Amino acid sequence: MLLTLYIWGLLTFVSQAAAPAEQPNIVLILSDDQAWTDYGFMNHPEIRTPHLDRLAERSLVFDRGYVASPLCRPSLASMITGLYPTQHGVTGNDVEGGKNRAELDLPVREAFHQRPGFIRSLTENGYLTHQSGKFWEGSFQDGGFTHGMTHGDPKRGGRHGDAGLKIGREGMQPVTDFIDMAIEKEKPFFAWYAPFLPHTPHNPPQRLLDKYAQPGRAADVAKYYAMCEWFDETCGELLDHLDTKGVSDNTLVLYICDNGWSATSTNADDPNQKLWKAFAQRSKGSPFENGIRTPIMVSWPKKLKPERCKELAHAIDLFPTIAAAAGFDPPASLAGVNLMDKAARIDRQRVFGVTHSIHNMTVGNPNDTLQYLWCVEGDWKLLVRHHGKDTTQYRNLHVWDEVPVRLYNLTADPHEKNNLAQQNPEIVQRLSAEIKTWHQTISTDR
Repeated sequence: MLLTLYIWGLLTFVSQAAAPAEQPNIVLILSDDQAWTDYGFMNHPEIRTPHLDRLAERSLVFDRGYVASPLCRPSLASMITGLYPTQHGVTGNDVEGGKNRAELDLPVREAFHQRPGFIRSLTENGYLTHQSGKFWEGSFQDGGFTHGMTHGDPKRGGRHGDAGLKIGREGMQPVTDFIDMAIEKEKPFFAWYAPFLPHTPHNPPQRLLDKYAQPGRAADVAKYYAMCEWFDETCGELLDHLDTKGVSDNTLVLYICDNGWSATSTNADDPNQKLWKAFAQRSKGSPFENGIRTPIMVSWPKKLKPERCKELAHAIDLFPTIAAAAGFDPPASLAGVNLMDKAARIDRQRVFGVTHSIHNMTVGNPNDTLQYLWCVEGDWKLLVRHHGKDTTQYRNLHVWDEVPVRLYNLTADPHEKNNLAQQNPEIVQRLSAEIKTWHQTISTDR
């Protein structure tokens, strides 16, 4: 009997030791077209975002976060894969000659889905995974989700999210129902919440527009401000649902924006604005701060103490961070870091990114449409201008810029008013060399 009890106890110990740690639920909140300054927790004087402010209070908050591209499709593709657009091949929104977009886009999407990504990895590691909102790479099933909203069928208008774009604007039930289902099944869950907010059309509820419409404030600014708060309200619904269900403590919530945006009227004094009317120059689609910078938040109450983090963060860090939380290994070749690992954050010295043409990309030759390369290191940011193929009206976002290099001190000049390249040739030379080495590496790693 003693021997039997000993063996039973030994087997129980081995079983418990081999059992994986409890996997956290994971929620990724993605805003769409929002400048890095436009939140309460980022000290905007007018825009109110109380629910994201509350998330910030229980998060690692990275004020200096960056995306790999200032455009939604390549930006999201980099988040999923942990790769730069040059590597995964999704450099813009459309393939060159885009009248037959769905047919021309097939090889891009097929190649993209051969890349490892955190969505498919979560599904393979036992998660129920749900897609809502923006998603460019076909249906939710194509992307490796177990559940979702986007059908991706071009015959039914499938593009960049289709039916999924109703989320937030028309309620939160698809996401909350999914969470309820996963809890009932006692399965860890992942929710991709990427609403078409505060993206145009800027048609906020009248109560919010009335709040922000003021004498002397341009209408496009008031509408955008109201859209930012509307987006925040939907985030509040999602976060409150996690609280109500009692799962917030062991849920990793990540926040990031796909790219920046500024209203046209805010740049009225810029003569180059005459070339483009849809939004402000040097915001969406550009490598300036209003195009590529975003706050990034990581909340996991069970594991992380809130902190305002001074280190640089990047969209390519999402894959390693999610993998660390969920208990699987990301590809060893990824350049991103686990944002929960302070030593790894401190060890990183600089971050990089690219800007390509917006509505034309060349299959198999991502550098064909290259417009800028950039690097941020400490206080310094260097932009290196390129002049790749740009065949659509969106070239007007870049055609005005003939300056070969721009250097900014972001601490002294966060809105990039003063190009210091001529005064600091040694910094330009050093960072140019870093960019060249980095770009050569990612151009061969495809």
